[in-house]
Amino acid sequence: MKDESSEIKPVEPIRYLALGDSYTIGESVPADQNFPRQLVDTLKSNGKAVSSYKIIAQTGWTTTSLKRAIEVSGLKDTFNLVSLLIGVNNQYQSKSIEEYKEEFVELAERAIQFAGGKKENVFVVSIPDYGYTPFGKSNQMAISQQIDLFNAANKHLSDSLGLRYCNITPISRRGLSEPDLVAGDGLHPSAKMYKEWVQLIMNDKL
Repeated sequence: MKDESSEIKPVEPIRYLALGDSYTIGESVPADQNFPRQLVDTLKSNGKAVSSYKIIAQTGWTTTSLKRAIEVSGLKDTFNLVSLLIGVNNQYQSKSIEEYKEEFVELAERAIQFAGGKKENVFVVSIPDYGYTPFGKSNQMAISQQIDLFNAANKHLSDSLGLRYCNITPISRRGLSEPDLVAGDGLHPSAKMYKEWVQLIMNDKL
């Protein structure tokens, strides 16, 4: 059952901005099957008016990369729904957790600005665990431990900033037992996994 007090209820028409990395752009799935597009389509099918959506994300981006991309974009528009999913490449590239925390806060605060200062219309998505993919299987335990640390950090910071938090990591940890949840590249989520993310986001927050 939804907690009505925790729902995100942006004024329609919805203008959605998705900030992130390969998990947001949807590496290895068609452009109309990444999670932001599936979220938009689901909102529309539920009778919500969506006027636009924009993605600022690229495979391989760290928090530093995303910060720079936002700065370069010169984006000024105010959105009334904003998502943030970032950090796996900080972990993969052995960036420090302290650097991640500092830059995550900066990105979260920027997301709130994009939402017109309405933090209730911003939601953070947890980092998936790629240890449960063919790519990461051989080092699963170490990867999972590190992903847990990064997610503990972004969850704590999201809570401290008053942002909604969507924990999709348990879904990603079914990747080895349910191979159709992993894309053909053996690393990224499939369209089917993204669909489950969207269901969780909708059930929990929208």
